[in-house]
Amino acid sequence: MSATIARPRSGSRRHRRPLRWKATTIAAIFCVVWIFPTYWMVNTAFKPRSELMSPVPKFWPENPTVDNFVVAVTQTGFLRNLANSAIVVIIAVVCAILLGLLAAAALSVFRFRSRRSILVAILVIQMLPATSLLIPQFLIFNSVGLLGTYVGLILAYISLTLPFAIWVMRGFFVAIPAEVGEAAQIDGASSWQMLTRIYFPLVAPGVISTSVFAFITAWNDYLIAYTFMKDQAMYTLPVWLATFSTPTHGTDFGGQMAASVLFALPVVVFFMLVQRRLVSGITAGSVKG
Repeated sequence: MSATIARPRSGSRRHRRPLRWKATTIAAIFCVVWIFPTYWMVNTAFKPRSELMSPVPKFWPENPTVDNFVVAVTQTGFLRNLANSAIVVIIAVVCAILLGLLAAAALSVFRFRSRRSILVAILVIQMLPATSLLIPQFLIFNSVGLLGTYVGLILAYISLTLPFAIWVMRGFFVAIPAEVGEAAQIDGASSWQMLTRIYFPLVAPGVISTSVFAFITAWNDYLIAYTFMKDQAMYTLPVWLATFSTPTHGTDFGGQMAASVLFALPVVVFFMLVQRRLVSGITAGSVKG
């Protein structure tokens, strides 16, 4: 008795085509709405001031120029605040990822008391708005003399990104079969050897993807840096962008948008460098046998 393969009816195919077109159209509209502010930022960055002040919006520069970028880079404080952002954010993200990696390994690989309570506490902290923790952090840092220092800002960024890093990386540890660790223990591996030689290489894509999102979170922060830092010379670049002005034109929108483009470039470059690892980290959910 020969088996027959059921073929989809032509009517169902015709019925699915309009649905696909509708879904594609809706997705395209959302993409345009989402990307338009970024396009307008880049568009404004290349416009001369005469086009910026035009009452009629221009969706592309008629006489593109790079003068806005020159104005932004030569402004007092741009390079200094850019260096502040880079140093503070890199140190904070590296520390948060290292601490988060060890904490995620402990909370997923090992069994101990209060493990679930700690996980619930991390989840609750992650769900709290960052602004609700700002005043307690401000009071604590002020009492210990860390307010207005780079060390205090780094610690604030670590506390901002650490719960997210722990919770996300724990998912990658949980995805590793328990038999992998048990086999290493049978072979005589210590806990540290098991982590460094087996678990950490397997969760490397997850570490990369978590680092990207942690870097973006800390790099784009404005409120914490503006609240904690007293000296303008110690501001990060987002705070500098909010107060961008020139002696001749006041608020220079072209220069501000050009500085915003330069501010976004490190994130784009970082993303392009780790793009392959990022994709594999997001889609990782199992380990090949």
